[in-house]
Amino acid sequence: MTTRREWVNWAIGRIEADFNRSADTHLIPLPVPALPDIAIYLKDESSHPTGSLKHRLARSLFLYGLCNGWICEGTAIVEASSGSTAVSEAYFARMLGLPFIAVVPKTTAQAKIDAIAFYGGKCHFVDNPGEMYDAAQALADDLKGHYIDQFTFAERATDWRSNNNIAESIFAQMQREPHPVPRWIVCGAGTGGTSATIGRFARYNRHDTKVCVADPEGSVFHRHWADRSVERVDHPSGCIEGIGRQRVEPSFLPDVVDAMEAVPDACSIAAAHEVSERLGRPCGGSTGTNVWACAKIAADMAERGLKGSIVSILCDDGARYADTIFDDDWLADKGFDILPQRKKIAHFFETGTFAAG
Repeated sequence: MTTRREWVNWAIGRIEADFNRSADTHLIPLPVPALPDIAIYLKDESSHPTGSLKHRLARSLFLYGLCNGWICEGTAIVEASSGSTAVSEAYFARMLGLPFIAVVPKTTAQAKIDAIAFYGGKCHFVDNPGEMYDAAQALADDLKGHYIDQFTFAERATDWRSNNNIAESIFAQMQREPHPVPRWIVCGAGTGGTSATIGRFARYNRHDTKVCVADPEGSVFHRHWADRSVERVDHPSGCIEGIGRQRVEPSFLPDVVDAMEAVPDACSIAAAHEVSERLGRPCGGSTGTNVWACAKIAADMAERGLKGSIVSILCDDGARYADTIFDDDWLADKGFDILPQRKKIAHFFETGTFAAG
């Protein structure tokens, strides 16, 4: 009979072997010929085995739980998630033979729900995203399991100094580019773990790189960054899955963020459509949020006569949103007319300028 410590050793070995089999994700140039002195790149996190940036986080959260003694043989794993983290965690739970339940909003894209089920997970649905946290903790208590709680532990589960985190990977891949140290790295905030990792890594290695968080217009994060007394918003944070929150999550560290860009959902969706067409592959809504912010930064740099590079993240595959942001009926039902914003972001790619308004 295996002891608890022996099982944990086996589990960590399984996760490390899976990591060892995995290649790094690509860094893709996003050309804007009108801006020859400014280079934009997208870190393609959709190429992870579970198809999103959250694969890195899920791996870190499982290792954190195992090494802290919170996860052992037979432990039921519960998570609150808008979808992508739950997909990745279901993958690792199946790898270790553990039951997995995702607490997700009813509005979660069907493709994500299907992916959770594919990896053997189950979904518990809530009406309001703000109900996820308490429901997940209650389920974990009932099952005597472990609520993995990405929103609290994202920034501390990831080793931000090294260990091939996303920041280390970006800087290593940029070494042979014309502007190897990015002037800006742009990312969204769901938990806040990615911006925390990138901001800390840049400071630790004394890089002159600034972090911009591209945030849905309805989200609390940009409001909290501007005024620390703002801790939550009562209205919905928007329809861009994976980023934006009604409450400030414990893993969001505003002091490592140099700028915030509030992006309306229609702009995020329009940019997702435009960049998908330009790359020849569908990209999710949060990628659109990032690209919209990159466009504004690049146009501002050009206007000021600055040179340099901007790196952002292709967060997940847009195929997951075929029945939402890429569906004309869904857009019409939600009242989105993205044509004006689509023309605006296309104008940026053609001219390198970003019109106000």
